[in-house]
Amino acid sequence: MIRNYTIICFILAISALNLSFKSSYKSLFIDEFAPLAVKNSIEYGIPASIKLAQAIHESNWGTSDLAQKANNYFGIKCKTEWTGLTYMHIDDDRDATGKLIPSCFRAYDHKIHSWQDHSKFLRYRKYYTQLFKLRNDDYIGWAKGLKAAGYATDSQYDLKLIKIIEQYDLYKFDQSTFKEFYSKQ
Repeated sequence: MIRNYTIICFILAISALNLSFKSSYKSLFIDEFAPLAVKNSIEYGIPASIKLAQAIHESNWGTSDLAQKANNYFGIKCKTEWTGLTYMHIDDDRDATGKLIPSCFRAYDHKIHSWQDHSKFLRYRKYYTQLFKLRNDDYIGWAKGLKAAGYATDSQYDLKLIKIIEQYDLYKFDQSTFKEFYSKQ
């Protein structure tokens, strides 16, 4: 009986540590990248909440192969104009028979370069010009606009970004509310 109780207590303790770890690595991710997202937001006009939500979703909180092996936090594929480093990864490209084949993704020397390239990718590609007519704190409009512009093939992409933004209060990093947020800290 005591042995069973000890095992149950041990399992509960491990579960609690695991939950704490999961929460803490998410907080650490946000703490690490929020200043960079705000900086990019100011420089390029992209809501910080959108940048954070995309990085969280596309890189699975920085744990994906693309993030770990290629410093690619936004799932950006090579495209024809890309002349930088590359990383081949199976995603959603298929050959003539329908078999999944490796896709060419952009790779970066440092994770910061991924964030900078993402900002330039959105700012200077014609597909995203309509987004820059939206307010910088309109994360819902931006999420819907990214989906409409074809940023991702996922039909629920906008809803997933909005859910991440609202679940983790990422909207607080958007320019119009950023100063208010930090004045309360």
